[in-house]
Amino acid sequence: MDISIKQEEKRVISRTSYQTRRRLTWVIFMLPAIAVYVAFMAFPLFNSMRLSLYTGQGLTPERFVGFDNYVRLFTNPLWRDAWLNAFGNTWVFFAVHMLVQNTLGLLFAVLLTQNIRGRSIYQVIIFAPVTLSTLVIGFLWRLLLNPQWGAVNYTLEAIGLESLTRPWLGDPSIALIVISLVSCWQWVGLPTMMFMAGLLGIPDEVIEAAYVDGASSWQTFWRIKFPLLLPVIGIVAVLTFVNNFNAFDIIFAMAGSRGEPGYSTDILGTFFYRTAIAGEHPVARPDMGMGAAVATITFLVLMVGVSLWLFFSRRREVEL
Repeated sequence: MDISIKQEEKRVISRTSYQTRRRLTWVIFMLPAIAVYVAFMAFPLFNSMRLSLYTGQGLTPERFVGFDNYVRLFTNPLWRDAWLNAFGNTWVFFAVHMLVQNTLGLLFAVLLTQNIRGRSIYQVIIFAPVTLSTLVIGFLWRLLLNPQWGAVNYTLEAIGLESLTRPWLGDPSIALIVISLVSCWQWVGLPTMMFMAGLLGIPDEVIEAAYVDGASSWQTFWRIKFPLLLPVIGIVAVLTFVNNFNAFDIIFAMAGSRGEPGYSTDILGTFFYRTAIAGEHPVARPDMGMGAAVATITFLVLMVGVSLWLFFSRRREVEL
């Protein structure tokens, strides 16, 4: 009797020791990821929030002013109008990506999941611009869109469409749309691949059952594939939202840090750069405290947007 009790105690101790070692192993494996997150995500975020409560010239403001930077940003007409302009342009930038980039990505994904010849070649062509530097893409398209000797206007003139030639990056009414379309051209490969993964993950039995029941290809897509693809569409929309509200390099490469012409292409990324790092022309005095306030507000907008997506996606899962 005593021997069996001792054996049972040894098994319990051995099992507890194994579970402890397993937890310790997971902690050891997680430590590098936690360290990287704290060093490159959490610390800069909280330090930005801290700096937004200070003011002063240069990159290290030292005079504590509390929420005065936020008050000035929303009450001073110069700061308020500049921020509202950048904020509105960022929403336009995001809307173009949602309507053009993600719609084309879904269309390309549907086509590339069909049995068509040269499918691999088309995938490479669509995804290739993603691998290039955004600055390279921006300067390349800036040359192509040059109103005097750019390839776009030259081609339009060559085919008899002179009336369509434009100073593409010099017209305030279309400059932001043009740059947004260039960005869509570069990044359309990412949603295409994500949508393809979602479509290929749908079981073949479900599709075959729909065809057996007499559903057409159009009905199969809208009533079966599209509803099953909604989680992927939500993830793509959130990633597009986050990336567009953090965008900077494509605007900087094609329109400069001031969002030319006349701030018509200015977005939150370029507005932050001018405020916190480069300094606004002609004063050119960087205000890292105000820049940190702009960055903090941008983070809050992103957090609200992502939180709303999480709320509605979880709600939909519960309803299903």
